[in-house]
Amino acid sequence: MERLLEKKCKPCEGGAEPLAAERVRLYLGQLENWQADPQFKAISCRFEFPGFYKTMSFINALAWIANRQGHHPDFVAGYNYCDVTFTTHAINGLSENDFICAARVNALMENQ
Repeated sequence: MERLLEKKCKPCEGGAEPLAAERVRLYLGQLENWQADPQFKAISCRFEFPGFYKTMSFINALAWIANRQGHHPDFVAGYNYCDVTFTTHAINGLSENDFICAARVNALMENQ
């Protein structure tokens, strides 16, 4: 299977089926610290930082990745953390795009 970091997001306008639980588990095997919700409709991860400035720097980098891929997460942030959630709203579930973006976010953290 091709590595998630080697892929690019494809436009999703709906009409496609969300990924099956087996495929979600397979992709999660490539992502450290990410987990699926019980219905396999979203994946999420908490990132923690030593302070506000580092948290905001991460959020700005997250925004850059999302815009480059055309696939945008939901996130909640505080002084020293950011909870990131990916889902594909157009299909009310998970697509490969969610995992590609999560892999790119993880790559950000490897360079810290």
